[in-house]
Amino acid sequence: MNAQQLKNSILQEAIEGRLVPQDPNDEPASVLLDKIRKEKEKLVKEGKLKKKDLEVKPISEDEIPFDIPESWEWCRLGEISTYSHTKKKINASKAAPNIWGLDLEDIEKGGRLLCIKSVGERKAIGDKTCFDAGDILYSKLRPYLLKILIAPKNGICTPEIIPFTCYGNICKGYIVNLLKSVYVDRYINSATFGIKMPRVATETMTSLIIPLPPLAEQKRIVAKIEELLPKVEEYGKAQESLDKLNEELPEKLKKSILQEAIEGRLVPQDPSDEPASVLLDKIRKEKARLVKEGKLKKKDLVEVPIEEDEIPFKIPEGWIFVRLGEITYNHGQKNPVSDFSYIDIGSIDNEHQKLNDKENILSCKEAPSRARKIVKSGDIIYATVRPYLHNMCIIDREFSKEPIASTGFAVLSCINGIYNKFLFYYLLSPIFDEYANDGDNAKGMAYPAINDSKLYKGLVPLPPLAEQKRIVEKIEQLLHEIDKLKV
Repeated sequence: MNAQQLKNSILQEAIEGRLVPQDPNDEPASVLLDKIRKEKEKLVKEGKLKKKDLEVKPISEDEIPFDIPESWEWCRLGEISTYSHTKKKINASKAAPNIWGLDLEDIEKGGRLLCIKSVGERKAIGDKTCFDAGDILYSKLRPYLLKILIAPKNGICTPEIIPFTCYGNICKGYIVNLLKSVYVDRYINSATFGIKMPRVATETMTSLIIPLPPLAEQKRIVAKIEELLPKVEEYGKAQESLDKLNEELPEKLKKSILQEAIEGRLVPQDPSDEPASVLLDKIRKEKARLVKEGKLKKKDLVEVPIEEDEIPFKIPEGWIFVRLGEITYNHGQKNPVSDFSYIDIGSIDNEHQKLNDKENILSCKEAPSRARKIVKSGDIIYATVRPYLHNMCIIDREFSKEPIASTGFAVLSCINGIYNKFLFYYLLSPIFDEYANDGDNAKGMAYPAINDSKLYKGLVPLPPLAEQKRIVEKIEQLLHEIDKLKV
């Protein structure tokens, strides 16, 4: 149960007579109604009300929505209030400039008063309705917003707000809470008219059947509500914090797992694994072979030394730090000469880091100027524009036409001995995220981008190949469990 549901429950309990105990010594509500009738008869004699205001439409048995205690009475809102009697109207331009001028925007959903401004501050124009301190202010426009409160001082308001009071010294706090109850809210909103800006008619309000407790119990009910609602508000804030934590937890867990993985703390090391230094020697020989075959250029063999102050954390003994460019290469670029499968940023599902199911087949004549990068199965493509969005994936499918990627991607093909899934998860890790999105690396304000040269200089903590595979297996096992938290 959330805070609003709890509040609704409290108000419903209140108006059904189940929030506070009844006191047999209380004067019953029937006596209160008699006093109100006599008060209204007196006002008729004084000419302040009309005889028709004494007329009350009987309440039939099938209109009664729920049971109430024996000492309570059902009545109509118009029977006990001045709701149907229009307050004095005044043109705002003729009102004293220091008088309070109330607009609907000054009342928050739920009835909290946001501000009090004078007519002079607002430069209000047009006819306004006068109200007195202690009047109940009810918005007949979009009543589902529950803009209902007791006026703290005299003022004038927009005609969309109905000021009214109650006879017989009825507890106004009880009436306000009653009007905010689910029972009243459902009744009124089922009878509104208008589509974009629904409103409630005066007759609907005056005909509203309400449960009336004894006067003393009304006060006990309000006191209890005022005691409980701050606690409900605290509960609501705690619930919001918990909901936020639950929403953020899967992503935080994912980041934590990836960080543990790339620091060598997710799975145990095996001393029988071939160390990464040996693997790196093999990679260098593999790159030299690719240069001879013309698949790489000599400049691809140049290695940028790693300085001591660049190393971000300690790694296990069998690991080694390398630069991304040392362990990957790309296939270059080409202009499409026939129909091709175009992979652009929109082709990536960046929530799951996968290619979308539908291929984007273009003819060579339709090829955008950015459709240039050659990609092959097993390659990692990494969007260099706004890298924090994680538009990246492993090319893990067959295409009906040759795939060509946008120049907005860096294409990373792994040298033998580098497990592409391990590298992929490293590129998703917080430490690489920090590097790729650092202001010195990702340039530009609206669309920051890291160029390929900076990207390839990024450091990678490289484990032995066997451990890379164990790490990936463990990561995928844990991420599967985390996905269950999102359901």
